[in-house]
Amino acid sequence: MAIFQTVGAKLAYEVTGEGPLFVQMHGLTSSAWREHRAGLDMTADLKGFRVLRYDARGHGSSTGRPVPQDYLWSQLAEDLLALLDEVAPGEKVHTAGPSMGTATQLYAALVDPDRFATLTLLVPPTAWGTRVPQAESYLKSAQLVEDHGIGAFVRVGASVLPPPALADRPKERVPAVSQELLPSIFRGAAQTDLPAKQQIASLRLPVEVLAWVDDHAHPVSTAEELHRLIPGSHLSIAETPEDLETWPSQVARFVSRHRGQRP
Repeated sequence: MAIFQTVGAKLAYEVTGEGPLFVQMHGLTSSAWREHRAGLDMTADLKGFRVLRYDARGHGSSTGRPVPQDYLWSQLAEDLLALLDEVAPGEKVHTAGPSMGTATQLYAALVDPDRFATLTLLVPPTAWGTRVPQAESYLKSAQLVEDHGIGAFVRVGASVLPPPALADRPKERVPAVSQELLPSIFRGAAQTDLPAKQQIASLRLPVEVLAWVDDHAHPVSTAEELHRLIPGSHLSIAETPEDLETWPSQVARFVSRHRGQRP
């Protein structure tokens, strides 16, 4: 595991394999290595690519500060771009990641679209009209952790049913985040949203959108709107664990059609 120093955080990362770079990201309160168990690691069927996995600031083995603004999606995009300058300078890369990872990709691609060969947007989060109630939920979670500890948050989360596509997966109950940082991370998530629709509509690169049903924090409506906004994008929606199992092969075929090269 290597360490990259960025403003306010040390990012833990690892690169394996040979070939064009594929970046596997993760969602809120998760880590790079948890995504495999959740069915959200898209690297299983990749051939001829090297893979970058990293923990976002404040998550997993990466460090962070108790500053909510550090966890805005636009800041996470700056982290990604800085890490790419370190690991793959001048190279077009492929990226994939769920929820927070989807948002990070979109912000980064709007800042520097020439860095990206493809984007794979997994289970896009609440956005625009659906973001307000989700933001309120994050603020309540932040207060719960501060008042009663991370254990109370875990107990509340245990009562939430997973979406059908995750029915056969073990549920990760304990966040891959310290109790000290979790309230700030939640408050940062409450303050952020996807880029404006007109900005997203300006993207001109290959995009795959993969969503699942019956998840209020990751509504199909966001995925459908992203598909509508991004010209030439492809949308696939999983309803069962069997559908979810097809995602790595779908992504492998997608990125293999658009192998990144140095510009």
